[in-house]
Amino acid sequence: MCSKIMKQIEKSKYTRRVTIRFKPEEFQQIETACNESVYRKLSEYARRVLLGKPVTINYRNQSTDQLLMVLNLIKTELSAIGNNFNQSVHKLHTLDTVPEVKTWAVMNEATKKILMQKVEEIRIKLIQIYEACDRK
Repeated sequence: MCSKIMKQIEKSKYTRRVTIRFKPEEFQQIETACNESVYRKLSEYARRVLLGKPVTINYRNQSTDQLLMVLNLIKTELSAIGNNFNQSVHKLHTLDTVPEVKTWAVMNEATKKILMQKVEEIRIKLIQIYEACDRK
């Protein structure tokens, strides 16, 4: 609550308006520079530049971005594996007779093979990530 009031007070300090016209290519340059900064609003970025205050720029590490993308895929895959396993175990707990359990066991063997294949793919991907990071 307190921070919301402070933001409202801060905003009310800005009472003067400046209008500037740019050529499309100039505006594109400014907009690109703003997007590369940490500021969400063009007005925040422009105010800092015009007042000669330091501008914080986002620097993206491409290898880190790629690593995060791969790790996100692995997380999604692990989540799917966990869901499939939970559904399989839940099905097992609902079975009443021995023949039903035997049928479940046979059907579950195919699921187990898929599970083990996915786990192996994840293991290989993690080894590749480790080796790529170890070289640097």
